Amino acid sequence: MQESLSKGLIKLVKSLNMKKFRDEYNLFMGEGPKVVDDLLRSFDCKVLIATASYLSSRRNVCAETVVKVSDADLKRVSLLKSPHEVVAVFRKPMNKPLPIEVNALCMGLDDVQDPGNVGTIVRLADWFGIEQIYASHHTADVFSPKVVQATMGALARVRVEYVDLPLFLSSLPSQLPIMGTFLEGNNVYESKLPANGILIMGNEGNGISEAVGKLVTQRLHIPNFPQGRQTSESLNVAIATAIVCSEFRRRIMKR
Repeated sequence: MQESLSKGLIKLVKSLNMKKFRDEYNLFMGEGPKVVDDLLRSFDCKVLIATASYLSSRRNVCAETVVKVSDADLKRVSLLKSPHEVVAVFRKPMNKPLPIEVNALCMGLDDVQDPGNVGTIVRLADWFGIEQIYASHHTADVFSPKVVQATMGALARVRVEYVDLPLFLSSLPSQLPIMGTFLEGNNVYESKLPANGILIMGNEGNGISEAVGKLVTQRLHIPNFPQGRQTSESLNVAIATAIVCSEFRRRIMKR
């Protein structure tokens, strides 16, 4: 166990705020006990930088390098305004392309660009038992620090794969439902919802792209209440995801 931070280590951790370095080093970082504890179960940890209080309560931490630091030193590597006990650097997984599970509900993200939204959606997927997410290449990087923090550890249980989304959807079995949320879709509460398929959530400003929309087989809409009342133009994509996923799972519970 080390008890001092080197300039090189500080530089490495700070660099992981940028995608080009995450890709170059094949590393990402997470902060805080909840996030780090969950990630330690699923990802190889290269460096764990933690306070004495964190380490004393976790005696079997599995990491290549462990550095015990003071609260002041933890602030030197943290990207948060209020760092809490631990910062860890993990190796990104070297996964093979993920075939879709045709008997499960999966999710697709069509250029969802806000890190907070992407992280929240991963967390929601974890809550509602969705284990696979297929994201377009312009969707925010799931390994960025802001996304990792927003997942609150759910990244340990939900696999996100970046794909050419229209090409990927075109390759799916023709009988597999492809569903998406639209302002002009059918009322989600009145529609027949399948137990399996892929649910597409669109960009914050533009919704689902035309290229992806052409491949959607069931268009869904979350109605406002009461109908006809002037209201906000649309819902935040993470909130919409929560509503739709909840309705899908409610239907399963009723069957």
